[in-house]
Amino acid sequence: MEEWELEFEWLKVRHLVKDAFERDDLPDLNAVLFLIGIQELGRWPGSFTKEEKQDLMHIAVCRLLSYDGYYEFAGRDADGWPHYRLVKPLKLKGVEGQEKLLMEKAITYFRELEEEE
Repeated sequence: MEEWELEFEWLKVRHLVKDAFERDDLPDLNAVLFLIGIQELGRWPGSFTKEEKQDLMHIAVCRLLSYDGYYEFAGRDADGWPHYRLVKPLKLKGVEGQEKLLMEKAITYFRELEEEE
């Protein structure tokens, strides 16, 4: 994906989330990851602890990286939380490269959600 296309598609995702939650500000990558984590969990109990929020973001990262075969879904625990298994190590160095990859995969994720509707 070319840089301009990534920026355009990422902005569309951010606006989609902003509009869906009737927010004034565009969400950042962490907010989008948090929402993907909630989507993958499948429920919203009202509030999450700090640790649960971190777990939700981890679930989102694993889910997004499963597109490229880095993780695979391993199942749900007794409380219904999804778990992933590392299949191959991610060799991307640097925060910028990792963020770009996650943005690309988040775009793919939201495209799939739109197709399902």
